Amino acid sequence: MWAALRRRSIGIVAIVSFGSAAAAHKPDSEAAVPWPADPPVGPALARAAAIVTLGRQLFRDPSLSASGEMSCATCHDPANHFSPPNALAVQKGGPKLDRPGTRATPSLTYAASTPFFTEHYYESEDEGDESVDQGPTGGRTWDGRVSRARDQAAIPLLAPNEMANADEAAVVGRAARARYAEQMKALYGERIFEDVPGAFAAIGRALEAYQQTPAEFSPFTSKYDAFLRGRAELTPQEKRGLEAFSDPAKGNCAHCHKSQLSGSRALPLFTDYGLVAIGAPRNYEIPANSDPAYFDLGVCGPVRKDLADRADFCGLFKAPSLRNVATRHAFYHNGVFHTLEEAVSFYATRDTNPERWYPVGADGKVRKFDDLPARYQRNVNVEPPFDRKPGQEPALSEQDVADIVAFLRTLTDGFDASP
Repeated sequence: MWAALRRRSIGIVAIVSFGSAAAAHKPDSEAAVPWPADPPVGPALARAAAIVTLGRQLFRDPSLSASGEMSCATCHDPANHFSPPNALAVQKGGPKLDRPGTRATPSLTYAASTPFFTEHYYESEDEGDESVDQGPTGGRTWDGRVSRARDQAAIPLLAPNEMANADEAAVVGRAARARYAEQMKALYGERIFEDVPGAFAAIGRALEAYQQTPAEFSPFTSKYDAFLRGRAELTPQEKRGLEAFSDPAKGNCAHCHKSQLSGSRALPLFTDYGLVAIGAPRNYEIPANSDPAYFDLGVCGPVRKDLADRADFCGLFKAPSLRNVATRHAFYHNGVFHTLEEAVSFYATRDTNPERWYPVGADGKVRKFDDLPARYQRNVNVEPPFDRKPGQEPALSEQDVADIVAFLRTLTDGFDASP
């Protein structure tokens, strides 16, 4: 990728050089470069700011839902770093707010850098080894089925168990009656609401623009950010937690949740955006799981349809960013755990003490990986710390778990680094 950018930069330099050389042989009245002057920046910036303002209003507007009571902010609460405000495994929506979802609501913070979904991801020179195929990576939602925020925004607007609009026309009709309708007309034309596909697309673009505002969605204001900038010190326990988190022989968490500055000194996002199967226990708080024939297989279905024939992708879900993870109340794609201590302890003892996490049958055998059909259990990750057997010591001690939790709490935005 960087090679391509370098080639592109060289091409731009060559064009500019050509223009400058040509200008030297032209009368002063002619342009210095062979294209018209750029338009003034001011109006473009003002329009972009207006679209962001519109997106913020759309995000918080419950009148866009069939119930009239659910907005994007209902599940992605700005007061909780755009995560749910409660401990429910899945949120309820629908026309009467009584229809439960099937997956935990992910945070929207730090999602703007999410790469488009690909089955074969290769890191850039800045990220790591360019020659290694990292496998399926990227995309929005737990299964990576859409690649842009505007497309992701359409999902809850139309989902029967979320905002429950019957179709795009229903969304556009509600927007046309909203207090910001005149703003949409000013931005997109007086007849924007007569063009249903165009208006629906405009709503998605505005929501996307809002979610790309760094001050709200990617502020990098945690204690750990201050530490990396040399403006704060970690406590001894937090430092031990960082060491255990990063140690390949212990937590090995940084394998998927990148924790160090990049080669270009960019702050870490605490995810590599990869899709991985960790074998989380089945969560019977989710009503759909009361059906023994129902399985949420992530990348290979049932919600995502295009990779249904990829058995090697069944059970894979996206590794989320761990930024602001300490303010969440439900963890993993199915919200099966409700404390950060539980979530980390699962990593430590999934394989050494599986009876702690999975049901035990009448025969005394542990039904390990009970949320994944047996034919797909080979997809479950077995890299450290998932490389142990029952009876062995966990890679992480109880003290290590406590230390890692202490470190993860340093990833919460809003830290005051002033003396």
